[in-house]
Amino acid sequence: MDLTLLRTFVAVHRAGSFTRAAALLGLSQPAVTSQIRTLERQLGRPLFLRQARGVTPTAIGDELAHKAAPHLDALVEITGSGLDEQSSLRTLHLAGPLEFTAERALPALVELTGEDGRGYALRASFGNAEETLEGLAAGHHDLAISTVRPRGALLTATPLCDEEHVLAAAPRRAAEIDAETLRHTGAPALAGVPVVEVHESLPFVARSWASVFDSRPAASGTVVVPDLRAVLACTAAGAGLAVLPRYPCTPALERGEVVALHEPAVPPLRTYFLVVRTGTPTLPHIARAHERLLRAAAEWC
Repeated sequence: MDLTLLRTFVAVHRAGSFTRAAALLGLSQPAVTSQIRTLERQLGRPLFLRQARGVTPTAIGDELAHKAAPHLDALVEITGSGLDEQSSLRTLHLAGPLEFTAERALPALVELTGEDGRGYALRASFGNAEETLEGLAAGHHDLAISTVRPRGALLTATPLCDEEHVLAAAPRRAAEIDAETLRHTGAPALAGVPVVEVHESLPFVARSWASVFDSRPAASGTVVVPDLRAVLACTAAGAGLAVLPRYPCTPALERGEVVALHEPAVPPLRTYFLVVRTGTPTLPHIARAHERLLRAAAEWC
């Protein structure tokens, strides 16, 4: 049996779609369809049920994937190991949210760029969860950090760490808010206070309000800027309140440039996931980066 056909079959099985598998393999969708039909003719059995959105494996399709995928992944590992030994420099492509990737993930990986003389070049790109996961599925990245757990078998996600959020404002803004009223009434005590956010939808504030106050924010963003560092700077300058990850604003909190307005017993959290294409962690340079990030994340939580 042609290994190319099996490779395409496993890609479709994991992706749940001829189109997504084609993007991952660097083939056209008609080419993937043709290869699957050829394999089905050779086996004399249908492997997938075609649906309006993607495909579902038949019973024999699931059985074949269960038997074939580990062996194909092993072949990828063998060839990847061979390449790794022949070349002193492999390139690792990492994608994720700007601030978290820049402040946490990249510093953790830098030491591997020269590890035992077998380091690798590092390339990073930034984007939201949807862009990052689409790029990973299409083969543009080796590893992705996402705040969304992907569905389906094409991508495999491992929880990386939980990020604690803090409701903060400059001291002069905090002085305008009655702390006692905030403790007893919650969100209504913040009505009328300007909001600084990364997006018009107020993703950080909305998540915090739902988690802590069981309500929705009533205000719109007074300052909206798509960079958490800029949000922190504007908040420290007195533009309004903001909900920020604790790690980037800890120095500002310690210096008194911003203060925490509310410290709930259970702070709002956001989970980050480390995501790979299923099967690729067997490649040595991806495996080393995956392991290093998981070890580093134990110190971030």
